[in-house]
Amino acid sequence: MNIKIAIADDNTFLVNVVAEKLSFFDDLNLKFAAMNGSGLLEKLEADHNVDVILMDIEMPVMDGIEATEKIKQKYPHIKIIMLTVFDNDENIFNAIKAGADGYLLKEVNAKDLHTGILETLNGGAAMNPSIALKTLKLLRNPLEIEDTKEKDDVKLTTREVEVLEQLSKGLSYNLIADNLILSVGTVRKHIENIYKKLQVHNKLEAVQKAKKNNLI
Repeated sequence: MNIKIAIADDNTFLVNVVAEKLSFFDDLNLKFAAMNGSGLLEKLEADHNVDVILMDIEMPVMDGIEATEKIKQKYPHIKIIMLTVFDNDENIFNAIKAGADGYLLKEVNAKDLHTGILETLNGGAAMNPSIALKTLKLLRNPLEIEDTKEKDDVKLTTREVEVLEQLSKGLSYNLIADNLILSVGTVRKHIENIYKKLQVHNKLEAVQKAKKNNLI
């Protein structure tokens, strides 16, 4: 198995750190790195035979969220994992809304990065525990959603909340599956659904804002 990876980050030191983590695994092959979103798009134009992009959020010229949106429209087959030092709420939602497939913090260790890449390629969603925890808090106190009808749209099933809670403790999909007596595939499906639900909530917000500003 040869997983082709691209990195987008304006910090060359961090690119080298991530490249070193990837080099521990024979199945991961770093194809190229770019300094920002537009540089990444140029490189993809020349060769989009890439499986996974590890994407920084805050970059000059074109940030990771805008780049994610563009890449997902053009190359929907490429999985994108946001790799960032920030785990603030707005970034999480914007990245997921843009179509990110996973969200890890830059200090992730090599083994967890490898696992996260494999999980994402298998249709799951790599999610760092502290990010899972924040997502859980946001879903439990959706202060920004005033309309109760909208609140229902972002309701997670009891099972999904359980999965998110386990995830926030840093447990692997296999352990979560054992603890909840589910198959790993089902756990993966639940995480996918959680992502989808977050996206719905965001789209609603976008529509609301657009209506408010007479854009639609």
